[in-house]
Amino acid sequence: MPALVLDCDGVLADTERYGHLPAFNRTFEEFGLPVQWSDAEYAEKVKVGGGKERMKTLLTPDFVKEAGLPSDPEALAGEVARWHRRKTEIYTGIIGSGAIPPRPGVRRVMTEAHDAGWTLAVASTSAERSVRSVLDLAAGPELAPKVHVFAGDVVEHKKPSPDIYQLCVDRLALDPARTAVVEDSRNGMLAALAAHLACVVTVSAYTAQEDFAGASLVVSSLGDPAPQETVTEVLSDPLGLDPRPFVRLEDFRRILAAGGPGTAQH
Repeated sequence: MPALVLDCDGVLADTERYGHLPAFNRTFEEFGLPVQWSDAEYAEKVKVGGGKERMKTLLTPDFVKEAGLPSDPEALAGEVARWHRRKTEIYTGIIGSGAIPPRPGVRRVMTEAHDAGWTLAVASTSAERSVRSVLDLAAGPELAPKVHVFAGDVVEHKKPSPDIYQLCVDRLALDPARTAVVEDSRNGMLAALAAHLACVVTVSAYTAQEDFAGASLVVSSLGDPAPQETVTEVLSDPLGLDPRPFVRLEDFRRILAAGGPGTAQH
């Protein structure tokens, strides 16, 4: 049985700029921390996999002193965990408000895959609660419960390590040669390729300029037909798929038939 595995942030919805960044900054404000990340600063932070891991980049000796934080590593880790729990609450509230729409084509392609008997999964380094809130939004109440979720701290090493994708493959007994991934970042693509999975990239707010050599297809979005029409812009198409005006499940079938990761590399 073929499988379609999607990343969450930037793939299901453009959540980094409009969800995670304001949630981080509101958390910092609530805890009285002397930092607010700008859009440009957060564009660098998204290269770090995991919310707690991004928060930990703040913990220089000067910051710890200025913020009056404990120097004991265990106590400091407890503080970060408190921040992250609150950040997740704020973030899920933003998602639940409906302020961030799903990305074009996501529900359509997932529905096509489900109806064709494909296994569906989401694999993300974000907190599981956050991932499920975005999945509910993007897939809808009927499809979301049928999607397997692998998220948060279920693996030791986060993307670009392949651990989360390897866990997904192992737990669901997937055939890597028949599994396609949708990612939006270079780190995510590298994780998929290292797990020997073909990868389609839909670039998002912070990733359009990244290097996606090795991806089977790079597009602006999966796209949608009218009346929500969003035309797919093809950014890299090493297999000659030409999926315009929008990406279909058939394009994923063609990618898998071409032999998966490695066939698109130069």
